[in-house]
Amino acid sequence: MTPVTRVKYSSAALAAALLLGLATPAASAHAPGHDRGHDRHRVPFTAATVTDHADGTSTITWTAPGTRTVTIRSEGRTVARGGATGTVTVPTRAAADRHWFDLVPDRGTPLRLADRLIRLQGTANLRDAGGYRTRDGQWVRMGEVYRSDALDKLTDADLAKLRRLGVRTVLDLRMESERAAAPDRVPAGARHVVADVLAGSGTFTAMPGTPAEAEAMMIEGNRFMVSGDTAKAAYATVLDELAEGDGVLFHCTAGKDRTGWAEAALLTALGVPEETVMADYLASNTYRAAANEAVLSHLPPAQAAVYKPLLDVRPAYLNASFDQVERDFGSFRAYLRDGVDLTPRELKSLKRELLVG
Repeated sequence: MTPVTRVKYSSAALAAALLLGLATPAASAHAPGHDRGHDRHRVPFTAATVTDHADGTSTITWTAPGTRTVTIRSEGRTVARGGATGTVTVPTRAAADRHWFDLVPDRGTPLRLADRLIRLQGTANLRDAGGYRTRDGQWVRMGEVYRSDALDKLTDADLAKLRRLGVRTVLDLRMESERAAAPDRVPAGARHVVADVLAGSGTFTAMPGTPAEAEAMMIEGNRFMVSGDTAKAAYATVLDELAEGDGVLFHCTAGKDRTGWAEAALLTALGVPEETVMADYLASNTYRAAANEAVLSHLPPAQAAVYKPLLDVRPAYLNASFDQVERDFGSFRAYLRDGVDLTPRELKSLKRELLVG
């Protein structure tokens, strides 16, 4: 396989941002699942990744069993070709809002991907919620739903970019005190919808005294995101908005806890395997690494040890949410129906809107 152009990758340091927020790494999608032969309507890709680099190039990696050739197209032109498995690095246009690539197999449905990170001046953790493969071989569309940290520092240029990207609804998962201290800036014409997960709850408001207390607080908070009345109402709003159409951005302050469960619930509802959902959740540790270090390095060691579990995402946190689903509802499908009022018809609409293949 010979790409049209190959440029050596040169990495750039991630910039630290707000507490509980950091620039994300590249989009990645790899999940188990069986293929349904070579149906011309089926997406044949079992794994695919787009990675944008600081040197003005992008790397595209894919696996498409059963295909003979895969053509990589961008902005209407062919930039690379390969076989059933391949990796190519190509130059990209610096002025583009995002660098999109169409992976076109010789049989089956093409796949459209970009790097997951949306690069803005005023956010560090705004990323695409799509780009993952489901258990039955479909893919979550990119460019439809976004997740983020706080939006109060968006510049005018950021707002214009989000408008060009089609963001029409912003779902604010933060508490009233957070919204008052750092009001959202939203793209012109976009709706701003409050879906306060913790409204009135004491969760996450008291500072723990030990690392164990900090981890226990995070676990309890993640349980509340499933069992709390305000949380159920908030996530019902999120899923209802997602089922009604695309162009939705949901966020909290950090973009990792309340937003993390919104993303985990969405991906699980769409049929993304649990190991992929967990990997996406834990990736925030990479996204936030520099910012976390910047915070912890300015604290005395004992205080840093207590604070670190609050900055992390850990398997125990997300597992606590899924465990609470089982305790309260018996199954995730029952949680969707009885916890967040997502009807079978709305679930079908959600899948129709966000899945391809």
